Amino acid sequence: MKRARTDAVELEFFRQLLVSIPEEMGAVLRRTAFSANIKERRDYSCALYDARGETIAMGDHMPVHLGAMPLSVRAVLDAIELKPGDVAIVNDPFRGGTHLPDITAVSGVWIGGGAPAFFVASRAHHADVGGMSPGSMPLAREIYQEGLRIPPVLLVREGRIDDGVLQMILANVRTPEEREGDLLAQWMAMRRGIQRLEEAVAAFGMERLEWNIAALRQYAARMMSACLAALPAGRFEFEDVLDEGQRIRASVTLDRRQAVVDFTGTSPQAAAPVNANYAITVAAVFYVFRCLVGEDVPANAGLMAPIRVIAPEGTLVNALPPAAMAAGNVETSQRITDVLLGALAQAVPERIPAASQGTMNNLSFGGTGFAWYETIAGGMGASVHGGGQSGVHTHMTNSWNTPVEAFEQAFPVLVRAYHIRRGSGGRGRHRGGDGLVREFEFRAPAEVTILSDRRVRAPYGLAGGEPGRPGRNTLIRQGRARRLPGKVRFDAQPGDRLRIETPGGGGHGAPRGS
Repeated sequence: MKRARTDAVELEFFRQLLVSIPEEMGAVLRRTAFSANIKERRDYSCALYDARGETIAMGDHMPVHLGAMPLSVRAVLDAIELKPGDVAIVNDPFRGGTHLPDITAVSGVWIGGGAPAFFVASRAHHADVGGMSPGSMPLAREIYQEGLRIPPVLLVREGRIDDGVLQMILANVRTPEEREGDLLAQWMAMRRGIQRLEEAVAAFGMERLEWNIAALRQYAARMMSACLAALPAGRFEFEDVLDEGQRIRASVTLDRRQAVVDFTGTSPQAAAPVNANYAITVAAVFYVFRCLVGEDVPANAGLMAPIRVIAPEGTLVNALPPAAMAAGNVETSQRITDVLLGALAQAVPERIPAASQGTMNNLSFGGTGFAWYETIAGGMGASVHGGGQSGVHTHMTNSWNTPVEAFEQAFPVLVRAYHIRRGSGGRGRHRGGDGLVREFEFRAPAEVTILSDRRVRAPYGLAGGEPGRPGRNTLIRQGRARRLPGKVRFDAQPGDRLRIETPGGGGHGAPRGS
């Protein structure tokens, strides 16, 4: 279809139409899932891809999922020739996954015959996929300890579950009924996405739909190029350090309408679960530069067209097998974001906020017949426009709060405290948002793992603003409080209390009167 010019109204119509499909896929996944992690916390993401596996549209879901998912889709396409009715799954971090609990499902969409015209995908965090500790977020030294690692494989063949694959998965997890329910929910999300794309083609025609998809991609690329062109040219560097000492260093080189993000100088990959893969690093870059555009730009493959990412292999930001990966997706991704924002703050200080809490405060625990995982919100960094919000998930996570009622109904745990951690945000002309206090009492024996950061190194302030307060983990046993490190595993007994105090965000601008 040849057109002399782009119709802005039609383009916006198709943009909203395409975005509505992964949003509806997410609603189906949420409402049919078994686990509280998906139903309540909404720890999932859905997106659409073209015949080459490039992003067309994504739901308003998890940034760390969405920026990395194209590499998982590509891994499936390289390994499997999908047929109508097939659903492939993969969680391997070295094939575009993030960490093992995140299982990605991919299906093709056929319009007529031949090869698939589109692909739909969903990624959901499963509360347990085996491994050395309940919740599958262990203090591992290599990926083999973290759980079941799934290469691209068909879960559904031409509309029928492959029972051998399903039983292999269920035999390796602690909560098989819940896992089966969540996997079937992902399948239902695939079916809804396929249905809606078929309806769109029937209503508007394939040629018209493809033309608008291409136009939206070009528009996103032009918007990003225009954003970069308005920034000062130069090379801007920043670095930060995880609590255990691993360094993340980045330089951002802005040159007219392009950007090069280079992580050379980052620490080598670690014998610890803090390693990130290339997909996670690309996801963080995608997120930061999408935010930098500021306007409501279509989130598709065009946004990354003017941006080049250099992440040396074998480092913390592009780890190789058999690196442990559990915390790379959740903790290191947050620190990559902090480093990129710190670099860009030198170029456009009026547009960049101070550091937010910089961690997801990952808590997992389990015992006989149960396994749980959640992240806990904290403080948002302040900016030139005002103070940071308190008690929110920021940057690479977009999950929801777990309601106390749902939590206590599903698990042998009481929530003894859940409130804002007053005064934890950094002082400044605009104050950083405060973190949270979340205290649990265990009612049954449980094995507990915490993967958190910013317990030693505080979230930075900007423009004279003070840093936010670091987080703190405390075990209270028989009336005695014991400080816990940021990353720890322990056995809880009935009556034990665990208090997690999350970091506050950094302040912005020198405090008045200083």
